[in-house]
Amino acid sequence: MRSGHTGCGTLRTVQTRRLTASLAVGLVALAGVAGCRSDPGVAAYVGDERVTVGELRTAVDTRLEDPALAEAAAGREDEFTRLVLRRLVEAELYDRFAQRYGVTVDDGDVRARLDELLAGEDPEAVYAQAASQGVARADVFETVRQQVLRQRVAESQGLVRGLSEEELRAAYEEQAPSLAQVRLGYVNVPDQGAADAAVATLQADPGAYPAIAAQFPGATTLPEVATRAPDQVPAPLADVVVSAAPNSATSLTLPDLPGVLVVFVGEPAVPSFEEVRPQLEESARGESDAAAQQLVADVRAGIDVTVNPRFGVIEEGEIVPSDGGVVDILEEAGGTAPAAAGD
Repeated sequence: MRSGHTGCGTLRTVQTRRLTASLAVGLVALAGVAGCRSDPGVAAYVGDERVTVGELRTAVDTRLEDPALAEAAAGREDEFTRLVLRRLVEAELYDRFAQRYGVTVDDGDVRARLDELLAGEDPEAVYAQAASQGVARADVFETVRQQVLRQRVAESQGLVRGLSEEELRAAYEEQAPSLAQVRLGYVNVPDQGAADAAVATLQADPGAYPAIAAQFPGATTLPEVATRAPDQVPAPLADVVVSAAPNSATSLTLPDLPGVLVVFVGEPAVPSFEEVRPQLEESARGESDAAAQQLVADVRAGIDVTVNPRFGVIEEGEIVPSDGGVVDILEEAGGTAPAAAGD
């Protein structure tokens, strides 16, 4: 159980880091001093709150019940324990952040945001990827809670911009040229005569492409005109595609490719507003989140964070071993953790 306590220390701000690519979940960087408060039953002090050794032990043991997470932590149990402690401290800091601005987030809010972030991906596959990186389901959930808290605070403080219908449509119009995708087809024909005939046909009737492709099937023939982003155009065709007029065809020879390649470029494909709306919203949220991060930093700056030296010291936002030594963290604190390997 955590109880009130006062003491000394300072809190500094360093860059937020991401845990997984799939969910864009980040950690709040810590800073403080070790040694001002040293109750052996306390793993860390966060202002007048405590993260007890018992809480830390339970948090570690619960996470290691996941075989994938246990495998990821094998051989670096002390490092994993310090990481869990860091996350527990961060949760306390965000509780203070929520209290400062009078904002609450319930589990339903977090699950809804998780569904948005997963965007149709298999949740089990995402959690398995997170576990392989030492991130438990509880940590993913907590990090998303923190993200939603920042969003709610940003809204309450008038920091959210760009999410109205008018603003989103204006952003779409501004970005539309860069969103355009290439409509590309290419057919490998045996000689220049066949290439000239195919080019003439396509110039007169762009809709003839499937019929021409069907005459010359092969690994270097696309049976249908395909839509792709400009950076996905094969490098040998990039110059041709950039300079081509819409609905035009040309031919070229390529090293190591027998015959001649007929390249067809159709009308650019611009995704609709509704198709890119989720990306536009995420971009706007990202800008407001950056502003909310500064509010988090302001709250952190007023909270003393002290780590029990048994568990390490805070250096550049990380909890690292005290004096660079090897410590059986939970064993020394009276726990039953597996023997730790050297860091």
